[in-house]
Amino acid sequence: MPVPTSRPDAAWSRPPIGPRELRLDAGLAGALFIASLLSVALSAVAQVFTFQDGADVWAVVFSALTTLPLALRRRLPITVALIVCTSYFVGATVESMELYVSQVTMFIAFYTVGAWCADRRRAVWSRSLIIVGMLVWLIVSTYLGAVEPTGDAEQYAGAFSPYLAFMLIQWVINAAYFGGAYYMGDRAYAAALARDDLRRRTRELEEERETSAAQAVELDRIRIARELHDVVAHHVSAMGVQAGAARTVLERDPDSAKGILESVERSARAAISELHQLLSTLRDPGQDADAPSTLRLDALETLARQTTAIGTPTTFTVIGEPIDVPEVANVNLYRIAQEALTNARRHGGPDVSADVRLRYTPDAVELEIANSGRVRASARPGVGQLGMRERATASGGSLEFGPRERGGYLVRVRIPLRSEALVGEAVS
Repeated sequence: MPVPTSRPDAAWSRPPIGPRELRLDAGLAGALFIASLLSVALSAVAQVFTFQDGADVWAVVFSALTTLPLALRRRLPITVALIVCTSYFVGATVESMELYVSQVTMFIAFYTVGAWCADRRRAVWSRSLIIVGMLVWLIVSTYLGAVEPTGDAEQYAGAFSPYLAFMLIQWVINAAYFGGAYYMGDRAYAAALARDDLRRRTRELEEERETSAAQAVELDRIRIARELHDVVAHHVSAMGVQAGAARTVLERDPDSAKGILESVERSARAAISELHQLLSTLRDPGQDADAPSTLRLDALETLARQTTAIGTPTTFTVIGEPIDVPEVANVNLYRIAQEALTNARRHGGPDVSADVRLRYTPDAVELEIANSGRVRASARPGVGQLGMRERATASGGSLEFGPRERGGYLVRVRIPLRSEALVGEAVS
């Protein structure tokens, strides 16, 4: 009978038995041996079964051979089954075998082969051998009983004699015993395999849950670092440039210095507001989860004016008819523009200028930030550029950046707006 299994191989076996299992099997063997001795004694007294002359000692021997090997039934299932069944056949043939407890021990030994043998091919062949041996023994016993009748002729008279009825009972009982033991043994092995699969899958789920939790923590850490970088890099660098400009013109043009310091104050307030919003989100992720962000594409024009005010002339152009853009893409595109303008101001030189272009197409939104500043040939991508790429990927889009052929630097991001392209955005 094949054992159902969800595994791709047949290499699975039960875990090794330990001292506890050995003690339980030894206790079972001892209890069955005592029960077998009682069965021998009571059968002799009740004369239910009469042993041959001088065979009482052999009855004890065969009782030991059919019970005590069960102490090792789970460690050596095939060997124990062969010993128990062979002892039963021999003992019953020489009429030195009690016939009650021994049948229980045969059932247990036969069942154990199916339930505990790791080599399923050997389990099938060994049980098949025992079944064939049982059939041969029944056939021989039936034949010998028929050709060597006892003195009671009535036991053999008629087409359906009492002897024939008795032998049919033996055949039916043995078929039920061995068939039931075969089926239940295979089912026990299959159940053990299913339990092991369940435990393995549970462990895998726990490992996946731990991995997912660790990844979530890592993603949150990256997101927090990215947000902090965007806030600090943009506002603080702008305040530094403005403060330096105010110091330069403070003595000769106090009014201009005052206007610059007011711009510094506004940048500081904006930075504090964004940091407060970020920290509030970290304290309570569900707080104002549905509130619209102020960092949207319609704020790019204000960003361009602020960048111009702090010394980097910036133009802003919208191409195409504006269409609805998902909230995550709104925030990410704004942050990418903010980071690109910050990099232009920090690395492009004192005379750098920038141009921001927002382009709407039927199936995508594109953002280009170009600047006329110098480009360092040996510059390596920094945290800001990594953050821009992560934001573009999180929105289901792509990011390109690098020197332009006609000079300066270009950052271009394109985010498809088709529903299937925004699956990653919805997940993020």
